[in-house]
Amino acid sequence: MNRKICVVSGTRAEWYLLKNLCKEIKNDKDLTLQLIVSASHLSHDFGLTYKDIEKEFKIDKKINILLSSNDSIGICKSMGLLQISLCEAFEELKPDIVVILGDRYEMLAVASTCLMMQIPSAHLCGGELTLGAMDDSIRHAITKMSHLHFVSTGLYAKRVIQLGENSKRVFNVGSIGGEIIQNMQFLNKEELQNQLNLKFNENIYLITYHPQTLNLKSTQKEIEILLNFLDQLENATLIFTKANADENGLMINEILKKYCDENKNKASLFDNLGSLKYLSLMKFAKAVIGNSSSGICESPFFKTPCINIGDRQKGRIFAKNIISVSINDLDKAWKIFNSKSYKDELKTMVNPFASKNSSYKIKTILKEQNLKSLLFKEFVDL
Repeated sequence: MNRKICVVSGTRAEWYLLKNLCKEIKNDKDLTLQLIVSASHLSHDFGLTYKDIEKEFKIDKKINILLSSNDSIGICKSMGLLQISLCEAFEELKPDIVVILGDRYEMLAVASTCLMMQIPSAHLCGGELTLGAMDDSIRHAITKMSHLHFVSTGLYAKRVIQLGENSKRVFNVGSIGGEIIQNMQFLNKEELQNQLNLKFNENIYLITYHPQTLNLKSTQKEIEILLNFLDQLENATLIFTKANADENGLMINEILKKYCDENKNKASLFDNLGSLKYLSLMKFAKAVIGNSSSGICESPFFKTPCINIGDRQKGRIFAKNIISVSINDLDKAWKIFNSKSYKDELKTMVNPFASKNSSYKIKTILKEQNLKSLLFKEFVDL
């Protein structure tokens, strides 16, 4: 009987990383892919991205959990709704193992449901740090509830082991995102302009700014400072992607929508660009600006300058193209961006996330691992 591998996704960013793995599982005759989508995939505000998934995959369960309120109370209620629906879905689908990626609150609900139902789980992208967000605590909590660990660097593997996990269950498979980028056929500028219905100015800037979940009070002020800085950029096309569904995410998107409506000659806001358009834009961008992990993890493949704002990504490995500053030091970042020393560093920088065949490696381990012994875990002292 085929081994049933259930993959759960709640956001476009997760799906971008999970898609190749799902293809590997789907195309293996000894495996059965089960797919559950939830959260922002089912939201009009975020582009109903489940429709893109359905073009290539059968979705076994859709679980709608987003409420009209995305404050901390609303998010807690959404997590509860997800757990209630997940236990019913797992009871019906009876997966042999569940794949969880990353550090979002939805995945904490998935991991805890697997734990209580005694279903083995495999966690992707553990061992990383994001000291400016509660995601950091969520990621480590998921690590402790999971049974297999797939990480992208040796340093991240060491951190998972430091949390007491058995080194025999920790696999450094390289960057999943890097695998995708290296195999992608990018759009050219003309194709991008046609598909986005835009006419680019000389300089393209790709901007994503998420709430800093450990410092929510200053979010509105931060966005105002960012927009004032962007207004100073010459001959600019500003491509914004929406903030995620964390607390204050909707507020950020409302401010950005108003700004783009008032600056249609240079600024556009997109619900969901999709990985092909997003990464093609990154390839041609003069800079990536904001506080998204995509700037940290994907921009090094193109040697595209990245201005990383604030502490949201603090603790991750930074390539030499990353200029990391506080929201109040954007002018300082711009001076570094235009300096000869920075431009010289870009020419010789080494990408710490280069990888090959990550999804195939993960699929193979999921296929061959003895699942019967996984549920029993011991804390391994260093």
